[in-house]
Amino acid sequence: MPTYDEKLRALEEQLHRDDPGFAAAMADGTPRSPREYRRRNAWLCMVFGLTALGIGIGIGHGLLIATGLVVSGAAAHLFDPQRGRRHGKNIPETPGNPRTD
Repeated sequence: MPTYDEKLRALEEQLHRDDPGFAAAMADGTPRSPREYRRRNAWLCMVFGLTALGIGIGIGHGLLIATGLVVSGAAAHLFDPQRGRRHGKNIPETPGNPRTD
């Protein structure tokens, strides 16, 4: 049976493999949110899409409306923390959705 220190070391190695930037930030004492919760690009795409949609509605331009709808839909897909799991990528479990081994 592994000791407490061995379990912690295995957990640390797994964390480093999953998200090296997060592990380095924890080691430096300046933690940042895990990769699954960093959604800056998703928010930027959503703002761009909704802006294009609003302008397209305002000026009555069908292609701009369609572009806004498509970009907003793609950005909404980026907010799903488990999107990689559906394609066979190994994404660590999220809170409330534990991995079942």
